Amino acid sequence: MSEFLRVKEIYKSIQGESTWAGLPCIFVRLTGCTLRCSYCDSVYAFTGGEKIQLNEILNRVDELSAGHSGYIKSTTGEHRLPLVELTGGEPLIQPASLPLMDSLVQNGYEVLLETSGAFPIEDIHSKVHIIMDLKCPSSGESEKNLRSNLDHISSKDEIKFVCGTREDLDFVEMMIRDYQLEQKTNILVSWVAPLTQSQQYSGLKRIPEGHVSISRLDLVEEIIARKLPVRFQLQMHKFIWPVDKVGV
Repeated sequence: MSEFLRVKEIYKSIQGESTWAGLPCIFVRLTGCTLRCSYCDSVYAFTGGEKIQLNEILNRVDELSAGHSGYIKSTTGEHRLPLVELTGGEPLIQPASLPLMDSLVQNGYEVLLETSGAFPIEDIHSKVHIIMDLKCPSSGESEKNLRSNLDHISSKDEIKFVCGTREDLDFVEMMIRDYQLEQKTNILVSWVAPLTQSQQYSGLKRIPEGHVSISRLDLVEEIIARKLPVRFQLQMHKFIWPVDKVGV
């Protein structure tokens, strides 16, 4: 393959989020993102990286997966370990991410895609598991949500809401109700972890004035009180390593 991608890092760790949390996973973090969410913890992936041909990326994934060929059973069948996730930044701003996912699927990998939801998903390989954000108001980027993607999300995929304010949770409740999301796919709700000093970046959007912040405890209690059909999640990797550590 002569196509290439700009890659920030490739490493093996555990999956820290989603319904796949806790499983061994190879991460291919691509460079670049057009969004500037107020809580972004991967600003370091906005720029830089290495220009790598697709064949070389596949070789690196194979090297990291060598000797780790087990399977795990789930409600949807058997899944190969380790998983491979494309993340960023935003993977879909680079067109060659699509043939890379195609090749990973063809090579027998269980492939996850972490995407902001601001780019079309209809051309993604049908076997790729899409983990798609719907940006809440406190992100400052909710107008970038491409709602037509909701016509292409499936039961094997997941929609993630990252909530830092009560207004965000109101948005979650409205989106579930108006689009009947629980009938389409799995729904995740994450809490906005405060950024460390090293993660601060002046280019991020500001939380809109008047928003009321919400704690992890209050978020969970509100989910229960509102009877929302969601799975609450924390970023597992931030409880294992320092919250601002990269490559984990």
